[in-house]
Amino acid sequence: MPKREEKRNLQTIPVGALGLIPLEGCKSLGEKVDYYLVKWRTERENEHHDSLAFSGYQRSSYIIGAKVPRFGSGEAKGMIMESVRGSDLYILVDVANYSLTYSLCGHENHMSPDDHYQDLKRIIAAVGGKARRITVIMPFLYESRQHKRTARESLDCALALQEMVNMGVDNIITFDAHDARVQNAIPLNGFETIQPAYQFIKGLLNSVSDLKIDADHMMVVSPDEGGMGRAIYIANVLGLDMGMFYKRRDFTRIVNGRNPIVAHEFLGTSVEGKDLIIIDDMISSGDSVLEVATELKKRGAARIFIFATFGLFTAGLERFDEACKEGYITKVLTTNLIYQTPDLMSRDWYISCDLSKYIAYIIDTLNHDSSISDLLNPVERIQTIIARYNNGELHSEKAEQA
Repeated sequence: MPKREEKRNLQTIPVGALGLIPLEGCKSLGEKVDYYLVKWRTERENEHHDSLAFSGYQRSSYIIGAKVPRFGSGEAKGMIMESVRGSDLYILVDVANYSLTYSLCGHENHMSPDDHYQDLKRIIAAVGGKARRITVIMPFLYESRQHKRTARESLDCALALQEMVNMGVDNIITFDAHDARVQNAIPLNGFETIQPAYQFIKGLLNSVSDLKIDADHMMVVSPDEGGMGRAIYIANVLGLDMGMFYKRRDFTRIVNGRNPIVAHEFLGTSVEGKDLIIIDDMISSGDSVLEVATELKKRGAARIFIFATFGLFTAGLERFDEACKEGYITKVLTTNLIYQTPDLMSRDWYISCDLSKYIAYIIDTLNHDSSISDLLNPVERIQTIIARYNNGELHSEKAEQA
């Protein structure tokens, strides 16, 4: 079977010279994306390479030098170290990277999502309108959990989207937005929310060799009504049944900014003896998915695999260690779209799903002003990898590489 990058035969003229600006918190992901772009563009044959429109097409790196130095008071400024005039810029930012610190009047401060978002605006401001097009790739959408009004409260996500657009951003690309309807705040601008379904399935199939992917042996479960769309998609593509929990909440109290969950109620067919995939957009403290896993185990479930685009693990990893030890969960899969601690990467129960190649495909295609529709709907790729798995090709390849 031919390699997928050879299938992306991009013959259209680029919008402008490609430029990547990964902010400090997104540096490792940006470098991986850059590696793929350099590799593909070096290998790609194109009869127009010598024309002016393809000027700067093949380079040793597409990363543009940028930094955000801070004063002793904690204030900062954005700086771009080279010309971006006429460029097609892609700015990558990870607002969830709390590992970065800065000095504030002699105190060490960890960067919050607000700090990262402010740095993004500084870099956009430093571009000064000289770029041909600006696309912000923000995998974890800033303030996406504050996407609708339920009382007299701020609409932070909608406000941030409008602010970026007003500063000259043309397109915003995010992954698994908490609620995609927030794009209604910027109806005339590009907004894509991408599901990493293929990468999750690939990660699971590469790590577990004895899965039986049919409705008698597997099932997909949504931990709440909000995540139904993700679960329905995965279940339909894999040909499995689906179940869901709904959260009974105590609306008379607020704990940690939300109404506490009283109980999880399950809707769906029997899970007894089946391997289950629980899919959600994020693991924050982990309370929800672990409670759901416990409830499913009580109902006789076999192995439980958790898919979550963003693994925040705000309450630490010990509860997942315990759940794994007691047999409530088998594997947890999250992506490298946000910061992953060395502790997390060392856990036996953890599988990291790399999205850098996927982002590189999207950037490469958009730079050529071509459609990314086939990239946003990975049904064909999922069916292909399942067929290879069922034929025993995946694990025989792995054994050969080892």
